[in-house]
Amino acid sequence: MLESRQHPPSDVADLLAVRGSMAHGQVVGTHSHTQGQLLYPAAGALATTTERGTWLAPANRITWTPPGFEHSHRAFGETEIRRIDLPTRFCRFLPARPSVFAVTPLLREALLALSDGHPRGPGPRHRLRGLIIDELTGAPPQELYLPEPADDRLRVVTSLLHADPGSSATLRELGRTAGASERVLSRLFQDELGVSFRQWRSMLRVQHALVLLGDGHPVTTISSRLGWANPTSFIEAFVAVVGETPGRYQAELRRTGAP
Repeated sequence: MLESRQHPPSDVADLLAVRGSMAHGQVVGTHSHTQGQLLYPAAGALATTTERGTWLAPANRITWTPPGFEHSHRAFGETEIRRIDLPTRFCRFLPARPSVFAVTPLLREALLALSDGHPRGPGPRHRLRGLIIDELTGAPPQELYLPEPADDRLRVVTSLLHADPGSSATLRELGRTAGASERVLSRLFQDELGVSFRQWRSMLRVQHALVLLGDGHPVTTISSRLGWANPTSFIEAFVAVVGETPGRYQAELRRTGAP
């Protein structure tokens, strides 16, 4: 499990990098950092949750958490994590809220080099840090983000779907458990989360699909397991969120592999 640490105040320790692993389902409880934090799951997938929602970073994404944000983590699959802590004076170059970015080949090599355990002087570390920040600021976030509600009735619905993302239950059926009508719940999804019930459930399923793809499951199996009517519907929903087909995403994971 990755743990919060105290960081030396010297300039030599401005950028600290560590590597660790988390077992499937392992959780790091709610905490915050005085520094910014980049987490790269070189293998597996890592979910970062705040009161605003959950950001998922599979093996071709990196998650950014600014200083002061209370958050927790959960691993999906055997997850190898590379962690880079950024002092606050460098955080202004990155978003003021948690974000997920695509990992370019150059960014990936810089992340791995900085966290490979080999001793490096301040100069090489500074240059690697600058390269990482340049790569992140030069690309728009590619967020796999699922907003979470505050309304108790809506939380009942989303909790049921978290427990069974492949459920085919309608909003009306879920509303019977939540004690609210379909009309009220539909309005709450739009007003509080900014998406429809159908969009929210699709994003939830895509997040689970990313984990299953990383574990090597075929598209047809994932489509059926997560409740899509057919593989084509799954592929269309996946492309809308991730920007590429599940087959291509899985092929990229096989090609890059774990370091």
